[in-house]
Amino acid sequence: MPMQQLLLIGAGHAHAFVLEAFAQQPASDIAITVVSDSPFAAYSGSVPAWLAGECTLRETQIDVAALCQRANARLILSPASSINNQARYVALANGERVDFDVVSFNIGSTLAPPQQLGENLPKLLAMRPLSSLHQRWQVVKNEISRLPSGGAQRVLGVGGGAAGCETLMSVLTQLRKQRPDIDWQGHLLTAANALLPGAGYLPRWLTRRALSKAGITVHVEQRGETLVEGGVTTQDGTRIDADIVLWATGAIGHSWLASTELPLDKHHFIQVENTLAVASQPTIFAAGDCAALTPALPNAGVYAVRMGPHLADNLRRACHSEPLLPWQPPERVLALIGTGDGRAIASRGGFGVSGRWVWQWKKRIDARFIARFNPPFES
Repeated sequence: MPMQQLLLIGAGHAHAFVLEAFAQQPASDIAITVVSDSPFAAYSGSVPAWLAGECTLRETQIDVAALCQRANARLILSPASSINNQARYVALANGERVDFDVVSFNIGSTLAPPQQLGENLPKLLAMRPLSSLHQRWQVVKNEISRLPSGGAQRVLGVGGGAAGCETLMSVLTQLRKQRPDIDWQGHLLTAANALLPGAGYLPRWLTRRALSKAGITVHVEQRGETLVEGGVTTQDGTRIDADIVLWATGAIGHSWLASTELPLDKHHFIQVENTLAVASQPTIFAAGDCAALTPALPNAGVYAVRMGPHLADNLRRACHSEPLLPWQPPERVLALIGTGDGRAIASRGGFGVSGRWVWQWKKRIDARFIARFNPPFES
């Protein structure tokens, strides 16, 4: 069999497991290429600690370049911009063309930014895509450093899921540290009638309590739609005042996927079967946020982590023209939500508990995960 060209598009959590698997069990007949917009990949679980100022950006990142070197994979630092299924190549933003026999997408997600009307709009911090969040956050922090002393600033989070709640509490913690001379007021908009849709009563209650302790007012059944002068308007035309807006609404697929022949769902995610391969195309795979399974899974990094080892096995099988194996998602997963005050909430189904020990536990889990994929590697 000729050398098989395995192309990994994106350096998300699932692909980290793929590279680890091929480092531990090399395949002499498979050449691996990784295309990514950066030599480092953010681990989503550690982002809240970084936003709260508890760790550096580098401490939240996987060293993709080192991981590729360990797996004997070629790394190209340019994002993909299109794919030709028939000719079996991917075009990159830098003009290169990369051929493949088997290809896998693990490119995360983005979000639909709000409409913007008028001038003197609030500062906007979109929480996705994650890969460039550090650049957007630095811009906002630079502007905040130039604010005059005294007065009040209203920070409005739009999105009542776990990520929206967690990032708002973390950002407020950092802002209060950076500028204690300013009165920071927090507000949260959610289109749902309760926080954390799909979670049990106890995790929702613990989250609501944490938001209250952080001085955050929650507005339910209010869908943020448009950035206007002095705030955000909702679906019924109500204006919620804001100086800074954290936009953490529902995730969607990257726009360039819409111009491909890949099967996409209504959110522009790549539709895959339980093998993580596209239907009737057993050499094209997707995992993590950019993949759409039936029934749908929440957009959470924990699922990409669970998919990773199985994806590695099926990619190896696809390269060798072997039958693919189905992946079974876990019925329940553990969610750990930082509250910005040295505490965290653990949630699994209807169970929930909070405390400082949960935050320390979460930090140990996150640090162990990142260390797994960074040098020095265990032999």
